[in-house]
Amino acid sequence: MCRYAMTSYKPHYACFNCRKTFKRRLKSDVKDGTELNYEAKCPECGELTANMGLDFESPKKDDVKKWEHIKNLYTVGITFHSCGCSGPGYIPNSKEKLIQYFEELKETYLKNMDFWRTRIEPSNNRERDRDWTKNAIELASVASRYGKEIVKNQDGINYWHKKITEVETKLNLIK
Repeated sequence: MCRYAMTSYKPHYACFNCRKTFKRRLKSDVKDGTELNYEAKCPECGELTANMGLDFESPKKDDVKKWEHIKNLYTVGITFHSCGCSGPGYIPNSKEKLIQYFEELKETYLKNMDFWRTRIEPSNNRERDRDWTKNAIELASVASRYGKEIVKNQDGINYWHKKITEVETKLNLIK
């Protein structure tokens, strides 16, 4: 069990305009029944702040390049959320590495799409069992999302097309 699970520590909110971070009270911190406003605004400039997670460590205020990188990460949905035990996972530390990360992810997704384009759909139970034995990882990645065991090639193509489009959108945001 996470040693921090019993301790509540507060998420960090970042204001990209002021290049400052703030911690925010948790709903459980409010004992009098007062409802927290879920929009976290910067106390300095009044703009909405970004919930960067529990493990976020802000750069120095005058490190504009790092702040721009943090803003790029947030723009594409990468934040520092975790329970605190093992950290948030891999987070690219530069714009170049962020682009490389998404390019590699896109390549993986394209390979997955190729599987679905070339797969021969089973036509009977014996072929279906053989298909699951041989291709369980590829089939389960899509089947679990569709909630069914029999997955048509078009379902797999549609799923990976959507994932590729999402990555391309993120790449366009940071390039």
